[in-house]
Amino acid sequence: MPQFPLTRYRLSTSDYHRMIEAGILTERDRVELIDGEIIQMSPKGSKHAACVSKITEWLLPLVAGEAQMRTQDPIRIPDLSEPEPDLVLVKNREDFYATAHPAPADIFLVVEVADSSLAYDREIKGPLYAKAGIPAYWIIDLQGQQIEVFAEPSDSTYSRHHLARPGEQIMIPPLNLKTRVEDWLI
Repeated sequence: MPQFPLTRYRLSTSDYHRMIEAGILTERDRVELIDGEIIQMSPKGSKHAACVSKITEWLLPLVAGEAQMRTQDPIRIPDLSEPEPDLVLVKNREDFYATAHPAPADIFLVVEVADSSLAYDREIKGPLYAKAGIPAYWIIDLQGQQIEVFAEPSDSTYSRHHLARPGEQIMIPPLNLKTRVEDWLI
């Protein structure tokens, strides 16, 4: 059988939003736009949900007044991606981003909780966030009971990478607040 080169049609964030407005995609679909492709998000297990809830409960008071925290809400990476990270610390804005999702210039830290999605979070989302210039990216590895801390984005990688394990402390950007690794794990 002859092989033909295939060209993928990449959706822009505008195309993606038109699909949502037209009702083609709804919240029930659990998808996100990554590099112009609609990707189905993996289901959230109870451990994943518990971790996000735990972090939200104790982190929110710590960042109050210094940053706004978004939980499982979209961020916009022009023009082909709109991921929905588990947690994002963003600059304070009076309208709480009612007119537009936060863009890379608004973001201090992106956190993904990985129970079954570690490879995807590391190999797809990490380079996406680095290329967008997001200054800090953490992956909470629930199975490995560690946090992968990435900083200093350069092209589609981060120059600094550290595996933080229980017993260590890590700094929450931009707060210069040290926290124990255990505070982030379930």
